[in-house]
Amino acid sequence: MADTMKGLKRTHYCGDVTEVGQEVVVGGFVDRIRNKGGVIFIVLRDRTGIVQLLFNDKSNPEIFEKAASCHSEYVLMAKGKVVERESKNYKIKTGLVEVFVDDLRILAKAQTPPFEIVSDSNVNEELRLKYRFLDLRREPLQRNIIMRHEIAKVTREYFYENGFIEIETPMMMKSTPEGARDYLIPSRVHQGKFYALPQSPQIYKQLLMISGYDRYIQLARCFRDEDLRADRQPEFTQIDLEMSFVDAEDIQECVEGFVQRVFKEVMNVDIPTPLPRLTFADAMNRYGSDKPDTRFGFEIQDISETVKDIDFIVFRNALSDGGSVRAINIKNGAGTYTRKEIDKLVEHAKGIGAKGLAYIRWADEPNCSFKKFLKDGELEIICNAVGAEKGDLVLICADKNKTVLSTLGAIRLICGKRLDVIPDDKYNFLWITEMPFFEHDDDNDTWVAAHHPFTMPMEECIEYLDTDPANVRAKAWDLVLNGTELSSGSMRITDFELQQRMFEALGMTDEEIQAKFGFLVDAYRYAAPPHGGMGIGLDRLAMIMCKADSLRDVTAFPKVQNASELMSECPSVVDDESLSVLGIKVDVEED
Repeated sequence: MADTMKGLKRTHYCGDVTEVGQEVVVGGFVDRIRNKGGVIFIVLRDRTGIVQLLFNDKSNPEIFEKAASCHSEYVLMAKGKVVERESKNYKIKTGLVEVFVDDLRILAKAQTPPFEIVSDSNVNEELRLKYRFLDLRREPLQRNIIMRHEIAKVTREYFYENGFIEIETPMMMKSTPEGARDYLIPSRVHQGKFYALPQSPQIYKQLLMISGYDRYIQLARCFRDEDLRADRQPEFTQIDLEMSFVDAEDIQECVEGFVQRVFKEVMNVDIPTPLPRLTFADAMNRYGSDKPDTRFGFEIQDISETVKDIDFIVFRNALSDGGSVRAINIKNGAGTYTRKEIDKLVEHAKGIGAKGLAYIRWADEPNCSFKKFLKDGELEIICNAVGAEKGDLVLICADKNKTVLSTLGAIRLICGKRLDVIPDDKYNFLWITEMPFFEHDDDNDTWVAAHHPFTMPMEECIEYLDTDPANVRAKAWDLVLNGTELSSGSMRITDFELQQRMFEALGMTDEEIQAKFGFLVDAYRYAAPPHGGMGIGLDRLAMIMCKADSLRDVTAFPKVQNASELMSECPSVVDDESLSVLGIKVDVEED
């Protein structure tokens, strides 16, 4: 039978035991044990760190024997006096002291865990996720989860201090189109009808502006049924905010203050403000991405004018079809990228959609993949145009602009990582502004909304809504950090007639508008203040601040690639009786 805590009350966390002479009571898990014969050392671990417990067979044989019976992951409480360690460890906060134990309680015994609970675990991730409750005992994950908590704490404090009110919005709502598939909840009372889990609180926070709550904040749980990536989970937390009687600059300035505050308080890192800005068009032209990583160079350069007279069919065809020829200069890349390595880049480019890559590899002498098509001096002109020098690798793509930019944007990141030129201690925030209002669906040759349908177009673009969708820009912006999109925001349409035009521009009938958004449309008939807002991904922010590789490393109980949770084995089968109450019958297709 396990011991009890009777008579003992924890006075210190393990990581806080530093003062010699104190009487302390600590509790935690057994991290490791060293039995030296007449002396036993137990390293005890809790969420704050570790402390060493000392047991001597001469001073208290009964306590010594109990310590000898302990194994890894046992739960202990120990009382004793803090003494100076003979063998000091200057790498940890408690490394100069240890606790000479005079009372030990074994509160729970543990069977041998399926993997060792150590910081640097090489265990298969699936096994760790299966036993996530054990994995979460490891110091790196505990550090991440605690930092995430600190980010959330600072978030609330900052927005409260700036006049925001935290308001909870429903977790069960009407299914409305927001860009991804909804998770649906069947209704028992209204059989055949479904609630949806919110992809975001978008509609509700706009309604709160109409209701007069001019500064709203919520750490909102959001749900999207979409394919997972390292920076995507089916359920996530959004720092959701909305403001009335403001313009875009007011919202961005408020968020810049938050960014500055959270990095300073959580990491003691100074983020200079105002944050830099790039228009969407400039970001695409320079970096080939609407979420560029600006911590390194290798920017895209348009060399269409430089090569327009070169007799190379690849360049000529691209230009005649209205495309472009663009290049990136991988500084000092010639030594790393052999011909075999370049071939891998070419295959990657083809996988994105490009026909290939041309290159100039300048090792001892410039080696050009299209040299036979060049006249004397033309190679030198291209090298000068892109600033190429000995040791550089120039990669060139010729195609439609969309293909060229996406290809070189991806190749740029690959080369930056390969050459290890991306600093991991730098935090480059960036506003992306003047977002396109519509996106062209090439498969159906139609224009579709690039944002939710309540996004305000720029005033000067409203006249193009019906006639020239390609030139309509939105009062929308993204916040990017080190190549990761943290947030999207926009000003909202508050004019009833303009909102109606927007729905019509998206091809929605009056019946569809009423069915999907009738309650919101009706609300705007009663007047709304000008408002806008953002949703900042708390998980992604924590991932970057923790220097984690995946959202799984900052989420306590994450899902894996197929949206299942390995520990609890969900989703799971539900019995027929439970389905019958909901009026549902499952028809499973055979593989």
